[in-house]
Amino acid sequence: MGSGVVLREDVVMTNAHVVGETREVTVAYADGSRSPGTVLATDEVTDLAVVRSERGGLPVPEFRQELPQPGEVALAIGSPLGFENTVTAGIVSGLHRQLPGSAAQTRSLVDLVQTDAPISPGNSGGALLDAQGRVIGINEADLPPETGAVSLGFAIPSATALDIAEQLLADGTATHPYLGVSVRPLTPPIKEKLGLVADHGVVVGAVDDNSPAASAGVRAGDVITEFGGAQIRTVEDPLTALRKTKAGESVPLVVLRDGQRHEQAVTIESR
Repeated sequence: MGSGVVLREDVVMTNAHVVGETREVTVAYADGSRSPGTVLATDEVTDLAVVRSERGGLPVPEFRQELPQPGEVALAIGSPLGFENTVTAGIVSGLHRQLPGSAAQTRSLVDLVQTDAPISPGNSGGALLDAQGRVIGINEADLPPETGAVSLGFAIPSATALDIAEQLLADGTATHPYLGVSVRPLTPPIKEKLGLVADHGVVVGAVDDNSPAASAGVRAGDVITEFGGAQIRTVEDPLTALRKTKAGESVPLVVLRDGQRHEQAVTIESR
């Protein structure tokens, strides 16, 4: 079970992990009624999905495409643990957040809105609203108490969600900026094994053939220390920086190789 946000009068947006591999779902409404729904398309990179409901005439909320500011009121709406029509309140705690260690499992948990409005299983795919009732994000994840976290929830920004949802509705797919490298953390054992002197960055494990990174001369074993003007410290940082680029854009990339600093421009592609 998860939550959703009306995108069009007969289309609901939710998280891809809510629908999984299912293509026929049941959509429950605030008035207690239900109707069949069909999953039209999903995007694993951003963890978004669009569902067509057999019921039309659904009220479409206003989406706020500019980012909220930290300290603004945030309201999370959804069905946490099956408790339908639940509203929890908090504030926007931060922007451009990423979940540490998430890159090994998914590319979706980067460039998120952070909130302390309680988000629980079942909230996924629901709306994060501002004080005027505008959608500022699609609830995505929380850090459970066993991690030591208290009130750490995350949402996909509205602008990202709308862009991907419209692409999915247009042709069933979404394109994303593409660099073409796989990276791993710059841990002390790796630094010692490879004889690296960098104090921050990520190690390039592999470079895709004919990729933007390959064309720019990036090699396996390089240490990426900066990308798009941002310092790189975790394996999630390149994903966050890449999200802010567009296909055709020339982006500066700094690597350390054999103890020497190399700066080159990478022309981003999409796929």
